Amino acid sequence: MAARYSALTNSPTGNDTEAPSTRGATRGQVDAAIRSGLLTGQFIPGKAVTIRGLASELGVSPMPVREVLQRLAAENALEVKSNGRVQVPDMTPERFDEVLKARLLLEPELAERALFSLTKQDVKTLTRIDDEIDACIVSGDAEAYMQLNHAFHFHIYAASGSQVLLPLIDSLWLQFAPFMRTVYGRVGTVNLVDQHKEAIRAIEQKDASALRAAISGDITDGMGLLGKEILQNTTSG
Repeated sequence: MAARYSALTNSPTGNDTEAPSTRGATRGQVDAAIRSGLLTGQFIPGKAVTIRGLASELGVSPMPVREVLQRLAAENALEVKSNGRVQVPDMTPERFDEVLKARLLLEPELAERALFSLTKQDVKTLTRIDDEIDACIVSGDAEAYMQLNHAFHFHIYAASGSQVLLPLIDSLWLQFAPFMRTVYGRVGTVNLVDQHKEAIRAIEQKDASALRAAISGDITDGMGLLGKEILQNTTSG
């Protein structure tokens, strides 16, 4: 996992006595690295890691790792066991349905709120990201696909300026992304279908209804159909 967190290789290592001036920056780096790991499926549901093991791979002391993991546990993205081991919670059909329903309620709403703040330059950026996503689907690069898919959605959502809905949606993505990485590992990327082009067209035309429909369809097609099928096969097997 060390290569995954290369951005932290120059961070100080050692014990829990980091200087206060560097502690905040280190914690921010750790938070970004672990969140990125969750969003790209580098943490496998049900497979535990240790706080000290993560700290060693990140090149930092255990303290900022412990603080970040506790915060992510509060967001239901991770479970911190009493023995210090950490894992992504196993996905259950009930949890899956709740996360899916929450996404369908919140994300189209936030996209609509963002609509009239999105500019022609944003359209160009979204088009570039979507082109890169298409290339990842063809090449089978699931990790890059997940990074870019997150970038696409959150480029839209961030334009809303929401201080309430955006953190909620961010938490939802942290909860479902590790499971979806296992889904993509089973079905491959060739079966992925998105509605990003429809979303981009709706943004160009400032069509709120079409944008809501594109975001809803993207969630249903991307997470809903594939994830539910894999989950049903797993639980019935």
